[in-house]
Amino acid sequence: MNKDLILREKLALQRTILANQSTLLSFLRTSMYFLIAGLSLRNLLKVENSLVIEVALFIAAFAIFVIGIVNFLKHKKSIINNRKHIGEYHLEYNKL
Repeated sequence: MNKDLILREKLALQRTILANQSTLLSFLRTSMYFLIAGLSLRNLLKVENSLVIEVALFIAAFAIFVIGIVNFLKHKKSIINNRKHIGEYHLEYNKL
């Protein structure tokens, strides 16, 4: 087995894990933007029915946060399930 191939696959796995974490942080950042927009709407703008818009922004922030968590956990499970295929080919073939 080529050790360079195994190392390359493990590094690719690490990049995938980091990309998944980065995506979670992006969802978190976006939900915080919506939350801050909802909190500051009444102070910055004099809009009628601002409470409705604030609640809508709070709901959007919560939904984006939940979608981000679900997305992160789904991809984390997929990464963990596929980790066993990286660099362990010789162990799988010896068991046959």
